[in-house]
Amino acid sequence: MKILALEMELVPDPAAFTADLLRAEARALWELQVAGLVRECHFRADRHEAVLALECAGVEEAREALGRLPLVREGLIAFELVPLAPYDGFARLFGQGEA
Repeated sequence: MKILALEMELVPDPAAFTADLLRAEARALWELQVAGLVRECHFRADRHEAVLALECAGVEEAREALGRLPLVREGLIAFELVPLAPYDGFARLFGQGEA
């Protein structure tokens, strides 16, 4: 299942995000990518928050995986998880087998 994860910053103090913690976060995120759980990683253009695309069995697996991230463990960020389903609008509009 594809899951969109939208970062929410819980602590607005930039000093809380130390260089060591950010380095550990980047490494942990990279490990999730290598494991195939995180497929895409972006920052929002309008604010410095991550948007991740995950491929997991379900929302609970995604929540567990993201819970391994140091910034999540430290309570500095959280993620809104949005499960996605394939778009079926074309079939509803045009029907099956219509030309």
